[in-house]
Amino acid sequence: MATIRLSLLLMLMTLLTQMTSLQAGKYNPTLSPGDAAPAWQGLPGVDGKKYSLSDFDSSKAILVVFTCNSCPYAVDIEDRLLAFHKKYGQKGVAVVAINVNKVEADLMPAMKEKAQQKGFQFPYLFDETQKIAKDYGAKRTPECFVLDQDRKVVYMGALDDSPEGKKISQRYVEAAVDMTLAGEKVELAETIPVGCAVRFERTRRSRRARSK
Repeated sequence: MATIRLSLLLMLMTLLTQMTSLQAGKYNPTLSPGDAAPAWQGLPGVDGKKYSLSDFDSSKAILVVFTCNSCPYAVDIEDRLLAFHKKYGQKGVAVVAINVNKVEADLMPAMKEKAQQKGFQFPYLFDETQKIAKDYGAKRTPECFVLDQDRKVVYMGALDDSPEGKKISQRYVEAAVDMTLAGEKVELAETIPVGCAVRFERTRRSRRARSK
């Protein structure tokens, strides 16, 4: 009887593992291409306004990029993000930058200073709860997600094939956006994001849990 129960348990664990793998992407632990983009509500921006995903309903596509001030890789894409916004903003594509790090260099005062210094013309949002990064499965800064007009994730990963922005040969996000605007299926829908680890807060276990 015990052997039968053990076999059933192993079969259940295998099934759950397979289901989880089907739900996640190749490099993303949470989302896969084609999934509905997780929505957010009321995230504060450096301009003093609060933003929700629904605020961009009129956009033909959205580039959501998880970034911060303190990571060198994130700093390296700032000028490329500005160039992307200038090129694609007039085509109806929105850029939304989101920071969830809670170290002093990444808090709202520093974000405002960064946005003013660089001249960001797109929303730069802060999520103190860090929930939105977890919902997207974002693990790195920077990490990009392209959403189509139906707000499905059509691409996720790196901005391009050069973390430092030198000798770029493949512009992954631009290619994904071009195909999306043309109504075509994105050929390369997922790449490995390169950057610093998102600084998620550790959940402390209770004293009772530690003593077990």
